[in-house]
Amino acid sequence: MHHETPTLYGVLAEFGSADELVEACKRVKAAGYEKVEAYSPLPLPEVGHALGHTTKLSSLIFCGGMTGALTGFGMQTWISVIDYPLNVGGRPFFSWPSFIVITFEMTVLFSALTAVIGMIALNGLPQPYHPLFNSAAFERASRNRFFLCIEAADPRFDLAEAKKVLASTQPLLVEEVPH
Repeated sequence: MHHETPTLYGVLAEFGSADELVEACKRVKAAGYEKVEAYSPLPLPEVGHALGHTTKLSSLIFCGGMTGALTGFGMQTWISVIDYPLNVGGRPFFSWPSFIVITFEMTVLFSALTAVIGMIALNGLPQPYHPLFNSAAFERASRNRFFLCIEAADPRFDLAEAKKVLASTQPLLVEEVPH
């Protein structure tokens, strides 16, 4: 029976504090690695800045909000002017000040829905399996440890060099993670 060796997902380093993780992120990024992910039990905006990660979520939410505003305003305009014009109190059919509340509510609704759906989609969820689950140490990522992984998919990746760069950051552990 022929057994293949598992392909490598990356090299994982474990840190005891958030400050150590942020410093390691800066060093790994300075070494030229692009496909790097950090894992933490709490939100650390500094890590995203150190790794140069950006998000498209704010642009998506803006577009969702604008779509909601245009939908709300357009719907009311169509109903009041074209589909069912009704003279109420001698006002003109296109009485835009009365459209403001619904336009605002549709903006908020579409923005919120875009934020939730966009966050789920951009995070690649649901993801019942990830190669990092192969690491026994990674269980502590949701409790009290901080992790940094250089992925093997990085164009600059060399196993020995990646281990050396991570070891230079003084981690508690450096290990290979199979795919």
